[in-house]
Amino acid sequence: MDASGKFCYFNVPPKIHIEILGQRFPTDDFSNITPAIISKTASQLHLKHSHPLSTLRELIESAYPDFTHASSVSPLVTPFKNFDELSFPLDHPGRAVTDSYYANRDMMLRTHTSAHEVEMFRKGETKWLLTADVYRRDEIDASHYPIFHQVEGARIFDADGNGLKEVEEDNERLSKVLASANIVIEDVPHISPTNPVQFDHDPVFSELVAKNLKLSLNNLMLKIFGGVAGISKDRPLRVRWIEAYFPFTSPSFEVEVFFQGKWLEILGCGVVRQATLNTASVPNKIGWAFGLGLERIAMVLYSIPDIRLFWSEDSRFLSQFEQGKINVFQPYSKHPSCFKDVSFWLSPNCALHENDFCDVVRDTAGDLVEDVKRIDHFVHPKTKRTSLCYRINYRSMDRSLSNEEVNHVQSQVVTRLKERFAVEIR
Repeated sequence: MDASGKFCYFNVPPKIHIEILGQRFPTDDFSNITPAIISKTASQLHLKHSHPLSTLRELIESAYPDFTHASSVSPLVTPFKNFDELSFPLDHPGRAVTDSYYANRDMMLRTHTSAHEVEMFRKGETKWLLTADVYRRDEIDASHYPIFHQVEGARIFDADGNGLKEVEEDNERLSKVLASANIVIEDVPHISPTNPVQFDHDPVFSELVAKNLKLSLNNLMLKIFGGVAGISKDRPLRVRWIEAYFPFTSPSFEVEVFFQGKWLEILGCGVVRQATLNTASVPNKIGWAFGLGLERIAMVLYSIPDIRLFWSEDSRFLSQFEQGKINVFQPYSKHPSCFKDVSFWLSPNCALHENDFCDVVRDTAGDLVEDVKRIDHFVHPKTKRTSLCYRINYRSMDRSLSNEEVNHVQSQVVTRLKERFAVEIR
Protein backbone atom coordinates (compact mmCIF):
# COMPACT_ATOMS: atom_id res chain seq x y z
CA MET A 1 0.00 0.00 0.00
CA ASP A 2 1.09 3.58 -0.53
CA ALA A 3 1.45 6.35 2.02
CA SER A 4 -2.32 6.78 2.15
CA GLY A 5 -2.76 3.19 3.27
CA LYS A 6 -3.92 1.77 -0.06
CA PHE A 7 -2.57 -1.26 -1.83
CA CYS A 8 -0.76 -0.32 -5.02
CA TYR A 9 -1.50 -1.43 -8.57
CA PHE A 10 0.71 -0.24 -11.43
CA ASN A 11 0.51 -0.22 -15.21
CA VAL A 12 -2.92 -1.89 -15.28
CA PRO A 13 -5.11 -0.52 -18.08
CA PRO A 14 -8.26 0.76 -16.37
CA LYS A 15 -11.51 -0.95 -17.26
CA ILE A 16 -14.51 1.34 -17.37
CA HIS A 17 -16.97 -1.49 -16.84
CA ILE A 18 -16.95 -5.08 -15.63
CA GLU A 19 -19.56 -7.61 -16.77
CA ILE A 20 -20.81 -10.33 -14.43
CA LEU A 21 -23.75 -12.66 -15.19
CA GLY A 22 -24.94 -10.35 -17.95
CA GLN A 23 -24.84 -7.21 -15.81
CA ARG A 24 -22.42 -4.32 -16.38
CA PHE A 25 -20.93 -2.42 -13.46
CA PRO A 26 -18.76 0.71 -13.55
CA THR A 27 -15.38 0.06 -11.95
CA ASP A 28 -13.69 2.09 -9.23
CA ASP A 29 -10.88 1.74 -6.69
CA PHE A 30 -12.64 -1.24 -5.05
CA SER A 31 -12.98 -3.31 -8.25
CA ASN A 32 -10.94 -6.51 -7.86
CA ILE A 33 -12.91 -9.40 -9.41
CA THR A 34 -10.65 -11.22 -11.85
CA PRO A 35 -11.71 -12.90 -15.11
CA ALA A 36 -10.96 -16.32 -13.57
CA ILE A 37 -13.57 -15.70 -10.87
CA ILE A 38 -16.12 -14.18 -13.25
CA SER A 39 -15.88 -17.23 -15.52
CA LYS A 40 -17.19 -19.47 -12.73
CA THR A 41 -20.07 -17.36 -11.42
CA ALA A 42 -22.66 -19.20 -13.52
CA SER A 43 -21.45 -22.72 -12.66
CA GLN A 44 -23.83 -23.61 -9.76
CA LEU A 45 -22.14 -26.93 -8.96
CA HIS A 46 -24.71 -27.57 -6.22
CA LEU A 47 -27.34 -28.03 -8.95
CA LYS A 48 -25.22 -30.18 -11.26
CA HIS A 49 -26.81 -33.64 -11.46
CA SER A 50 -24.72 -36.42 -9.91
CA HIS A 51 -22.16 -33.97 -8.59
CA PRO A 52 -21.14 -34.67 -4.95
CA LEU A 53 -22.23 -31.18 -3.89
CA SER A 54 -25.67 -31.71 -5.40
CA THR A 55 -26.14 -35.03 -3.60
CA LEU A 56 -25.08 -33.49 -0.30
CA ARG A 57 -27.45 -30.56 -0.83
CA GLU A 58 -30.35 -32.94 -1.40
CA LEU A 59 -29.41 -34.97 1.66
CA ILE A 60 -29.53 -31.86 3.83
CA GLU A 61 -32.81 -30.73 2.27
CA SER A 62 -34.33 -34.13 3.02
CA ALA A 63 -33.79 -33.46 6.73
CA TYR A 64 -36.08 -30.41 6.42
CA PRO A 65 -38.91 -31.55 4.11
CA ASP A 66 -41.33 -28.85 5.29
CA PHE A 67 -38.86 -25.99 4.77
CA THR A 68 -38.73 -23.77 1.67
CA HIS A 69 -35.71 -24.79 -0.44
CA ALA A 70 -33.98 -22.04 -2.45
CA SER A 71 -30.93 -22.73 -4.62
CA SER A 72 -30.82 -20.31 -7.57
CA VAL A 73 -29.99 -16.91 -6.09
CA SER A 74 -27.59 -14.48 -7.79
CA PRO A 75 -24.24 -14.07 -5.99
CA LEU A 76 -24.25 -10.31 -6.63
CA VAL A 77 -25.22 -8.37 -3.52
CA THR A 78 -24.57 -4.95 -2.06
CA PRO A 79 -22.02 -4.60 0.76
CA PHE A 80 -24.91 -3.30 2.87
CA LYS A 81 -26.77 -6.57 2.33
CA ASN A 82 -23.67 -8.70 2.89
CA PHE A 83 -22.48 -6.92 6.04
CA ASP A 84 -24.58 -4.09 7.47
CA GLU A 85 -27.92 -5.91 7.53
CA LEU A 86 -26.22 -8.58 9.65
CA SER A 87 -24.65 -6.21 12.20
CA PHE A 88 -21.06 -6.62 10.98
CA PRO A 89 -18.90 -3.92 12.60
CA LEU A 90 -17.44 -1.31 10.27
CA ASP A 91 -13.90 -2.52 10.97
CA HIS A 92 -14.63 -6.21 10.32
CA PRO A 93 -11.79 -7.68 8.20
CA GLY A 94 -14.27 -9.35 5.84
CA ARG A 95 -15.13 -5.93 4.40
CA ALA A 96 -11.59 -5.37 3.12
CA VAL A 97 -10.78 -5.61 -0.59
CA THR A 98 -8.03 -8.05 0.39
CA ASP A 99 -10.65 -10.48 1.73
CA SER A 100 -13.70 -10.01 -0.52
CA TYR A 101 -14.46 -9.62 -4.24
CA TYR A 102 -15.95 -6.30 -5.32
CA ALA A 103 -17.39 -5.24 -8.66
CA ASN A 104 -17.17 -1.73 -7.22
CA ARG A 105 -17.90 0.01 -3.93
CA ASP A 106 -21.63 -0.62 -4.34
CA MET A 107 -21.71 -4.25 -5.52
CA MET A 108 -19.84 -7.40 -4.55
CA LEU A 109 -19.93 -11.19 -4.68
CA ARG A 110 -21.50 -12.50 -1.47
CA THR A 111 -19.09 -13.92 1.07
CA HIS A 112 -21.73 -16.05 2.82
CA THR A 113 -25.29 -17.24 2.34
CA SER A 114 -26.28 -15.26 5.44
CA ALA A 115 -26.41 -12.27 3.09
CA HIS A 116 -29.92 -13.44 2.13
CA GLU A 117 -31.36 -13.77 5.64
CA VAL A 118 -33.13 -10.41 5.66
CA GLU A 119 -34.38 -10.97 2.12
CA MET A 120 -35.90 -14.36 3.00
CA PHE A 121 -37.48 -13.16 6.25
CA ARG A 122 -38.87 -10.07 4.53
CA LYS A 123 -40.57 -12.31 1.95
CA GLY A 124 -42.46 -13.99 4.78
CA GLU A 125 -40.43 -17.21 4.85
CA THR A 126 -40.38 -18.67 8.36
CA LYS A 127 -38.65 -22.00 7.64
CA TRP A 128 -36.12 -22.14 4.81
CA LEU A 129 -32.87 -23.51 3.43
CA LEU A 130 -30.81 -21.60 0.87
CA THR A 131 -27.89 -23.21 -0.99
CA ALA A 132 -25.53 -21.06 -3.02
CA ASP A 133 -21.99 -20.33 -4.14
CA VAL A 134 -19.99 -17.85 -2.04
CA TYR A 135 -16.74 -16.01 -2.78
CA ARG A 136 -13.72 -15.09 -0.66
CA ARG A 137 -10.19 -14.10 -1.57
CA ASP A 138 -8.06 -16.77 0.03
CA GLU A 139 -4.83 -18.73 -0.01
CA ILE A 140 -4.17 -21.55 -2.47
CA ASP A 141 -3.92 -25.09 -1.13
CA ALA A 142 -5.78 -28.41 -1.20
CA SER A 143 -8.57 -27.23 1.13
CA HIS A 144 -9.07 -23.60 0.05
CA TYR A 145 -10.69 -22.25 -3.09
CA PRO A 146 -11.98 -18.72 -3.77
CA ILE A 147 -15.43 -20.13 -4.57
CA PHE A 148 -17.25 -22.62 -2.37
CA HIS A 149 -20.81 -23.51 -1.48
CA GLN A 150 -22.87 -23.04 1.65
CA VAL A 151 -26.27 -24.04 2.97
CA GLU A 152 -28.05 -21.48 5.13
CA GLY A 153 -30.94 -22.68 7.25
CA ALA A 154 -33.30 -20.64 9.42
CA ARG A 155 -36.51 -20.91 11.37
CA ILE A 156 -38.42 -18.16 13.16
CA PHE A 157 -41.38 -18.26 15.54
CA ASP A 158 -43.96 -15.73 16.68
CA ALA A 159 -42.62 -14.08 19.83
CA ASP A 160 -45.85 -14.71 21.75
CA GLY A 161 -47.70 -17.51 23.50
CA ASN A 162 -48.50 -19.29 20.24
CA GLY A 163 -44.86 -19.26 19.20
CA LEU A 164 -43.77 -20.48 22.61
CA LYS A 165 -46.16 -23.41 22.36
CA GLU A 166 -44.89 -24.21 18.84
CA VAL A 167 -41.28 -24.30 20.05
CA GLU A 168 -42.13 -26.50 23.03
CA GLU A 169 -44.05 -28.99 20.88
CA ASP A 170 -41.27 -29.19 18.31
CA ASN A 171 -38.67 -29.66 21.03
CA GLU A 172 -40.66 -32.57 22.40
CA ARG A 173 -40.94 -34.16 18.95
CA LEU A 174 -37.24 -33.80 18.16
CA SER A 175 -36.22 -35.03 21.62
CA LYS A 176 -38.16 -38.26 21.08
CA VAL A 177 -36.36 -38.89 17.80
CA LEU A 178 -32.94 -38.36 19.37
CA ALA A 179 -33.79 -40.47 22.43
CA SER A 180 -33.94 -43.59 20.27
CA ALA A 181 -30.91 -42.67 18.11
CA ASN A 182 -27.40 -44.01 18.50
CA ILE A 183 -25.80 -40.63 19.23
CA VAL A 184 -23.71 -39.15 22.04
CA ILE A 185 -23.93 -35.36 22.39
CA GLU A 186 -21.42 -33.23 24.30
CA ASP A 187 -23.38 -30.07 25.01
CA VAL A 188 -22.76 -26.61 26.44
CA PRO A 189 -25.32 -24.35 28.16
CA HIS A 190 -27.85 -22.79 25.84
CA ILE A 191 -27.16 -19.47 27.52
CA SER A 192 -24.03 -18.51 29.44
CA PRO A 193 -22.43 -15.25 30.65
CA THR A 194 -19.92 -15.38 27.78
CA ASN A 195 -22.55 -16.27 25.18
CA PRO A 196 -25.56 -14.33 26.39
CA VAL A 197 -29.18 -14.01 25.52
CA GLN A 198 -29.92 -10.77 23.67
CA PHE A 199 -31.14 -7.93 25.89
CA ASP A 200 -34.43 -7.60 23.99
CA HIS A 201 -35.24 -11.34 24.16
CA ASP A 202 -37.13 -13.13 26.89
CA PRO A 203 -34.54 -15.46 28.50
CA VAL A 204 -36.96 -18.39 28.74
CA PHE A 205 -38.03 -18.06 25.11
CA SER A 206 -34.44 -17.65 23.92
CA GLU A 207 -33.43 -20.74 25.90
CA LEU A 208 -36.16 -22.79 24.20
CA VAL A 209 -35.22 -21.47 20.74
CA ALA A 210 -31.56 -22.35 21.30
CA LYS A 211 -32.64 -25.81 22.42
CA ASN A 212 -34.75 -26.17 19.27
CA LEU A 213 -31.72 -25.19 17.17
CA LYS A 214 -29.56 -27.82 18.85
CA LEU A 215 -32.15 -30.58 18.58
CA SER A 216 -32.73 -29.78 14.92
CA LEU A 217 -29.02 -29.81 14.06
CA ASN A 218 -28.31 -32.96 16.10
CA ASN A 219 -30.90 -34.66 13.89
CA LEU A 220 -29.23 -33.17 10.81
CA MET A 221 -25.87 -34.64 11.90
CA LEU A 222 -27.56 -38.04 12.13
CA LYS A 223 -28.96 -37.57 8.64
CA ILE A 224 -25.58 -36.66 7.14
CA PHE A 225 -23.24 -38.94 9.05
CA GLY A 226 -25.49 -41.68 10.41
CA GLY A 227 -25.16 -43.88 7.36
CA VAL A 228 -21.45 -43.44 6.69
CA ALA A 229 -19.72 -42.96 10.04
CA GLY A 230 -19.34 -46.63 10.94
CA ILE A 231 -21.99 -46.32 13.62
CA SER A 232 -22.69 -49.42 15.66
CA LYS A 233 -24.05 -50.22 19.08
CA ASP A 234 -20.60 -49.78 20.56
CA ARG A 235 -19.66 -46.84 18.32
CA PRO A 236 -22.34 -44.14 18.40
CA LEU A 237 -22.17 -40.94 16.41
CA ARG A 238 -20.40 -38.33 18.55
CA VAL A 239 -21.42 -34.68 18.28
CA ARG A 240 -20.14 -31.80 20.37
CA TRP A 241 -21.23 -28.20 20.77
CA ILE A 242 -18.84 -25.30 21.33
CA GLU A 243 -19.65 -21.72 22.23
CA ALA A 244 -18.73 -19.26 19.48
CA TYR A 245 -19.13 -15.67 18.30
CA PHE A 246 -20.80 -14.43 15.13
CA PRO A 247 -21.91 -10.83 14.45
CA PHE A 248 -25.42 -11.90 13.47
CA THR A 249 -26.40 -14.39 16.24
CA SER A 250 -26.36 -14.58 20.04
CA PRO A 251 -26.04 -16.98 21.72
CA SER A 252 -23.83 -18.59 19.07
CA PHE A 253 -22.38 -22.07 18.67
CA GLU A 254 -20.21 -24.29 16.47
CA VAL A 255 -20.93 -27.97 15.87
CA GLU A 256 -18.28 -30.68 15.49
CA VAL A 257 -18.62 -34.36 14.61
CA PHE A 258 -16.12 -37.09 15.47
CA PHE A 259 -15.42 -38.74 12.12
CA GLN A 260 -12.59 -41.02 10.98
CA GLY A 261 -10.69 -40.55 14.21
CA LYS A 262 -10.82 -36.76 14.56
CA TRP A 263 -13.20 -33.92 15.33
CA LEU A 264 -14.49 -32.20 12.20
CA GLU A 265 -15.90 -28.66 12.36
CA ILE A 266 -19.25 -28.74 10.57
CA LEU A 267 -21.11 -25.46 10.98
CA GLY A 268 -21.81 -22.27 12.88
CA CYS A 269 -25.21 -21.26 14.21
CA GLY A 270 -27.14 -19.32 16.83
CA VAL A 271 -30.20 -17.32 17.79
CA VAL A 272 -30.78 -14.63 15.13
CA ARG A 273 -29.97 -11.07 16.13
CA GLN A 274 -33.14 -9.12 16.75
CA ALA A 275 -31.66 -6.27 14.69
CA THR A 276 -31.71 -8.60 11.65
CA LEU A 277 -35.39 -9.41 12.18
CA ASN A 278 -36.21 -5.75 12.72
CA THR A 279 -34.49 -4.86 9.45
CA ALA A 280 -36.53 -7.59 7.74
CA SER A 281 -39.75 -5.98 9.08
CA VAL A 282 -40.59 -8.98 11.28
CA PRO A 283 -39.86 -7.48 14.71
CA ASN A 284 -42.30 -9.74 16.54
CA LYS A 285 -40.36 -12.91 15.73
CA ILE A 286 -37.57 -14.92 17.34
CA GLY A 287 -35.59 -17.72 15.73
CA TRP A 288 -32.36 -19.42 14.80
CA ALA A 289 -30.06 -19.78 11.80
CA PHE A 290 -27.12 -21.94 10.75
CA GLY A 291 -24.62 -22.05 7.90
CA LEU A 292 -22.45 -24.92 6.72
CA GLY A 293 -19.93 -25.41 3.93
CA LEU A 294 -20.66 -28.20 1.47
CA GLU A 295 -17.08 -28.74 0.26
CA ARG A 296 -15.72 -29.25 3.77
CA ILE A 297 -18.21 -32.05 4.44
CA ALA A 298 -18.11 -33.56 0.94
CA MET A 299 -14.32 -33.86 1.00
CA VAL A 300 -14.61 -36.02 4.11
CA LEU A 301 -17.66 -38.07 3.10
CA TYR A 302 -16.32 -38.83 -0.38
CA SER A 303 -12.59 -38.88 0.56
CA ILE A 304 -11.85 -36.21 -2.05
CA PRO A 305 -8.28 -35.01 -1.36
CA ASP A 306 -8.18 -31.73 -3.28
CA ILE A 307 -10.88 -29.06 -3.41
CA ARG A 308 -10.01 -28.28 -7.05
CA LEU A 309 -11.49 -31.64 -8.05
CA PHE A 310 -15.02 -30.34 -7.50
CA TRP A 311 -14.43 -28.13 -10.55
CA SER A 312 -13.01 -30.90 -12.73
CA GLU A 313 -14.67 -31.72 -16.04
CA ASP A 314 -12.67 -34.94 -16.37
CA SER A 315 -14.96 -37.95 -16.88
CA ARG A 316 -12.70 -40.01 -14.65
CA PHE A 317 -13.86 -37.83 -11.79
CA LEU A 318 -17.46 -37.14 -12.76
CA SER A 319 -18.31 -40.73 -13.72
CA GLN A 320 -17.59 -41.95 -10.20
CA PHE A 321 -20.69 -40.30 -8.75
CA GLU A 322 -24.44 -40.64 -9.06
CA GLN A 323 -27.20 -38.53 -7.59
CA GLY A 324 -28.27 -39.64 -4.14
CA LYS A 325 -25.31 -41.91 -3.47
CA ILE A 326 -22.24 -41.25 -1.33
CA ASN A 327 -19.22 -43.34 -2.23
CA VAL A 328 -15.47 -43.14 -1.68
CA PHE A 329 -13.61 -41.35 -4.46
CA GLN A 330 -11.06 -43.53 -6.24
CA PRO A 331 -7.98 -41.52 -7.32
CA TYR A 332 -7.37 -42.15 -10.99
CA SER A 333 -3.83 -40.78 -11.06
CA LYS A 334 -1.33 -38.71 -9.15
CA HIS A 335 0.62 -36.61 -11.57
CA PRO A 336 4.04 -35.26 -10.58
CA SER A 337 4.34 -31.77 -9.22
CA CYS A 338 6.64 -29.04 -10.43
CA PHE A 339 7.85 -26.34 -8.04
CA LYS A 340 8.76 -22.87 -9.23
CA ASP A 341 9.95 -20.03 -7.01
CA VAL A 342 9.56 -16.34 -7.63
CA SER A 343 11.56 -13.84 -5.56
CA PHE A 344 11.17 -10.09 -5.82
CA TRP A 345 11.66 -6.70 -4.21
CA LEU A 346 8.49 -4.79 -3.48
CA SER A 347 8.10 -1.33 -4.94
CA PRO A 348 9.01 1.38 -2.37
CA ASN A 349 6.14 2.46 -0.08
CA CYS A 350 3.88 -0.32 -1.37
CA ALA A 351 2.68 -3.60 0.11
CA LEU A 352 1.52 -6.78 -1.56
CA HIS A 353 -1.18 -8.74 0.25
CA GLU A 354 -0.82 -12.50 -0.05
CA ASN A 355 -4.35 -12.76 -1.48
CA ASP A 356 -3.33 -10.33 -4.24
CA PHE A 357 -0.43 -12.60 -5.14
CA CYS A 358 -2.71 -15.66 -5.12
CA ASP A 359 -5.21 -13.93 -7.41
CA VAL A 360 -2.45 -13.16 -9.93
CA VAL A 361 -1.49 -16.85 -9.86
CA ARG A 362 -5.10 -18.05 -10.14
CA ASP A 363 -5.94 -15.70 -12.96
CA THR A 364 -2.85 -16.80 -14.90
CA ALA A 365 -2.51 -20.51 -14.15
CA GLY A 366 -6.04 -21.41 -13.07
CA ASP A 367 -6.41 -24.83 -11.46
CA LEU A 368 -2.96 -25.97 -12.58
CA VAL A 369 -1.69 -24.70 -9.22
CA GLU A 370 -1.96 -27.02 -6.23
CA ASP A 371 -0.67 -24.62 -3.59
CA VAL A 372 1.24 -21.41 -3.01
CA LYS A 373 3.48 -20.79 -0.01
CA ARG A 374 5.55 -17.83 1.05
CA ILE A 375 8.99 -19.25 1.86
CA ASP A 376 10.94 -16.08 2.57
CA HIS A 377 10.39 -12.55 3.87
CA PHE A 378 13.40 -10.26 4.13
CA VAL A 379 13.89 -6.57 4.91
CA HIS A 380 17.22 -5.13 3.81
CA PRO A 381 18.93 -3.62 6.89
CA LYS A 382 20.20 -0.57 5.00
CA THR A 383 17.67 0.19 2.26
CA LYS A 384 14.67 -1.12 4.26
CA ARG A 385 13.32 -2.60 1.04
CA THR A 386 11.19 -5.72 1.45
CA SER A 387 11.88 -8.92 -0.46
CA LEU A 388 9.40 -11.77 -0.73
CA CYS A 389 9.77 -15.25 -2.16
CA TYR A 390 6.83 -17.52 -3.02
CA ARG A 391 6.93 -21.15 -4.04
CA ILE A 392 4.26 -22.18 -6.56
CA ASN A 393 3.48 -25.88 -6.79
CA TYR A 394 2.12 -26.72 -10.24
CA ARG A 395 0.26 -30.02 -10.50
CA SER A 396 -2.63 -30.82 -12.81
CA MET A 397 -5.35 -33.10 -11.49
CA ASP A 398 -5.86 -34.66 -14.91
CA ARG A 399 -2.52 -34.88 -16.74
CA SER A 400 1.25 -34.55 -16.48
CA LEU A 401 2.68 -31.10 -17.04
CA SER A 402 5.87 -30.64 -19.02
CA ASN A 403 8.60 -28.45 -17.61
CA GLU A 404 8.37 -26.32 -20.76
CA GLU A 405 4.66 -25.73 -20.19
CA VAL A 406 5.19 -24.83 -16.53
CA ASN A 407 8.02 -22.47 -17.41
CA HIS A 408 5.75 -20.68 -19.85
CA VAL A 409 2.99 -20.28 -17.24
CA GLN A 410 5.52 -19.18 -14.64
CA SER A 411 6.85 -16.49 -16.97
CA GLN A 412 3.29 -15.21 -17.43
CA VAL A 413 2.84 -15.07 -13.66
CA VAL A 414 6.05 -13.06 -13.33
CA THR A 415 5.02 -10.69 -16.13
CA ARG A 416 1.63 -10.01 -14.55
CA LEU A 417 3.23 -9.55 -11.17
CA LYS A 418 5.56 -6.89 -12.55
CA GLU A 419 2.74 -5.17 -14.47
CA ARG A 420 0.32 -5.03 -11.55
CA PHE A 421 2.66 -4.30 -8.64
CA ALA A 422 5.86 -2.94 -10.19
CA VAL A 423 7.98 -5.50 -8.32
CA GLU A 424 11.64 -5.99 -9.11
CA ILE A 425 12.38 -9.65 -9.80
CA ARG A 426 15.49 -10.93 -8.04
